[in-house]
Amino acid sequence: MPTNPATESGDRSHAQPPVESVAQISALLLDTDPTLDPELARVARQAAAEGAVLLRNDGVLPLGAERPVAVFGRVQIDWFAVGYGSGGDVKVPYVWNLLAGLRDAGVQVDDEVADRYAAWTAENRPSYEGTWGQWPHHFPEMPLDADVVAAAATRADTAVVVIGRAAGEARESVREPGSFYLTDDERTMLDLVTTSFARTVVVVDAGNVMDLSWVDAYGDRIGAVLYAWQGGMEGARAVAGVLAGEIAPSGKLTDTIARSYEDYPSAPHFGDPDVNVYAEDVFVGYRYFETFAQDRVQFPFGFGLGYAAFEVTVVDATTDAATTDAATVRVTVDVRNTDDVFAGKETVQAYLAAPDGRLGKPARSLAAFAKTGLLAPGESERVTLEFRLADLASYDDSGVTGHRSAFVLEPGDYGVFVGTDVRSASLALTVPIDDLRVVRQVTEAAAARDPFSRMTLARDESGAAVVAWEDVPQATVDRRERVLAGLPAEIPLTGDRGITLDDVAAGAATLDDFIAQLTAEELSLLARGDVTMHSPLGAPGNAGVLGGVSESLRAKGVPPITTTDGPSGLRLSAYASLLPSGTALASTWNAPLVRELATLHGQEMLRKGSDVLLSPGMNIHRDPLCGRNFEYFSEDPLVTGRFGAAIVQGVQSVGVSACPKHFAANNQETNRTRNDSRVSERALREIYLRGFELCVAEAQPRTIMTSYNKVNGVWAHYHHDLVTTILRGEWGYTGCVITDWWMEDAVDPDFPALEDNAYRVRAQVDVLMPGGVKTADGPQAYADQTILQSLSRPDGLTIGELQRGARNVLGLALALAPVLGRHADA
Repeated sequence: MPTNPATESGDRSHAQPPVESVAQISALLLDTDPTLDPELARVARQAAAEGAVLLRNDGVLPLGAERPVAVFGRVQIDWFAVGYGSGGDVKVPYVWNLLAGLRDAGVQVDDEVADRYAAWTAENRPSYEGTWGQWPHHFPEMPLDADVVAAAATRADTAVVVIGRAAGEARESVREPGSFYLTDDERTMLDLVTTSFARTVVVVDAGNVMDLSWVDAYGDRIGAVLYAWQGGMEGARAVAGVLAGEIAPSGKLTDTIARSYEDYPSAPHFGDPDVNVYAEDVFVGYRYFETFAQDRVQFPFGFGLGYAAFEVTVVDATTDAATTDAATVRVTVDVRNTDDVFAGKETVQAYLAAPDGRLGKPARSLAAFAKTGLLAPGESERVTLEFRLADLASYDDSGVTGHRSAFVLEPGDYGVFVGTDVRSASLALTVPIDDLRVVRQVTEAAAARDPFSRMTLARDESGAAVVAWEDVPQATVDRRERVLAGLPAEIPLTGDRGITLDDVAAGAATLDDFIAQLTAEELSLLARGDVTMHSPLGAPGNAGVLGGVSESLRAKGVPPITTTDGPSGLRLSAYASLLPSGTALASTWNAPLVRELATLHGQEMLRKGSDVLLSPGMNIHRDPLCGRNFEYFSEDPLVTGRFGAAIVQGVQSVGVSACPKHFAANNQETNRTRNDSRVSERALREIYLRGFELCVAEAQPRTIMTSYNKVNGVWAHYHHDLVTTILRGEWGYTGCVITDWWMEDAVDPDFPALEDNAYRVRAQVDVLMPGGVKTADGPQAYADQTILQSLSRPDGLTIGELQRGARNVLGLALALAPVLGRHADA
């Protein structure tokens, strides 16, 4: 969501007070907010550490306590703890920096170099420019003199160079020095340091993938590279713990790092302000590289080193594919730490290689993964990977298999590959499928309406995979007929009978009995939030309030429901914990750890008065330049779904609600409220919706947020096919759907009597947030009347549709009743 320009400037400088020690943190917490939970900070540190990915290590790491270390780069002090925008602007009581973290971990930091950086950064404070969306991608480096570096090399035998990057909401990364590429000053720093020091470690503190071609260019002059995804308030201390050897590195990439930006299949089709053509189709990330361009990969998907070495042995691999259409695959793996010194954790990954068939398939698709516990030298653990072939079926959006609008398994041999990354995985099992199997028949939904070509698979004379192109199938469904066929019946209005929502909660009345009392105006009020952010009905600094937004609704027992921004923390006026970014969490490959963190975060919501956390962010890393990639998890939908589910399960386990976002195909920040994501139905279902589908199935989120962008010509907040046909119809979702903050004006092309909020309600997007009107002059603190106006028009909204949306909102209120009751008592 955007900031409210009437109340906030976007200045983040107040939010990052540095700390020097654990004792100082204790004092800070006593002075600021003793309700912050040290256990939440501890688990956040563990998650940030497990999410850091060791990409190279020639033995220079861990640093240990006995080796003098000189640290270069201003980001050692001006640490990027999180990305920009509503997902990261938390009023945090402290933020560790790397210099303090290394000292806390007992590393012998060269004081002369450290003091020089401390003095220079104090005199050259970073500017955040004070304008929403104009934050810096990097901070200018301190000028370095060769003599200073050479002198440091006489006092320390190891150098650590720190490079930092940030992007965020309304702030893409860009293909410029200081963003995707190194600056000249950073190259000079690396040149000087690698010339003077025999041992050099590079730490990348970033929320997005940046160009790493320079790592190969420096060759063995750089001994170790640690990619430290932004880890929140404890992130730098966590990274220091990994560097020092306190915590074993175990992070794995959730994105492919290519040799150049031009190698990414999305590169020719990213950043256009009006239209994003998803021409690469299902060949996103590693699905493209492992199929067509293995030689263009610098670091493969799933890759990450540890200090320990592991032996992974498949001890059993079975399937029931011959006896059942469900076709479950089960692989049992022994993981043994073969190191003599270091403990560690390892992640085992299973990939499916499907036959080409008529549809054309990626060479690999992640099917399952599991992470071990901490294994001491010589210790082993047995893990089991299990998945259904049906969950990796391909969607036929053209009818080429004879089964249009169906998920199918085409005949042929399905290879199951097991290993510790997509490239090293080796064949563990072959599953033959003799006949085409239709594993799920659905209906066409959200298909393309504008012609474009998409990538597909062909074979050359040698049998090698080559890129081919085909026309994307176009929509054929009559939306008007589909909508009219699904209009709900009206609950006969009874007038006020004195039934309260508490009576429904107690079982003394049905929800339909309650809804039957509501007037058209009350129903329209349930279809929007309070008209402003920072609603006086909720905790100070809230993102918005829905539910009991009027006196008449509150008199009937409908409580105000407070939403707060996420995913990296609670964005309120009060202090709150700043947690690791989504990419950092997913890079742990440790879903139970992330669920534990989310449970503690939910408890903080209870203490702070938040009912709905606008988290997790679940959009796919389609392109490395997307500004909000730090909030999201991965280029892979299985990783996205599993970690989204872990966060929802954790948050909702304490009684509050999570709100996965942004539904759907929100993969670019440039002109995000007007941009059209043009994507085939196949790619939409297999890639961009799959994570949401898994999250709904496994975690039942009580709330979901739509995205700003159009999907094949229709804004997501008006998208009947996405919200009604797929989300509610196919997936069985019964929760509350809200908009991202404000929406675009439009008239329903099939029902001209509907515009704006009336158009939205027909799509079953239940609530406009925050509820006011967006104009050319900015958000306004009043509501439009399009819902009530449409009731009297031919083809206008029906009372039944308003009642249907009210049921979803009131269902959320009932689910949150114990929490909301505590707020009322307070």
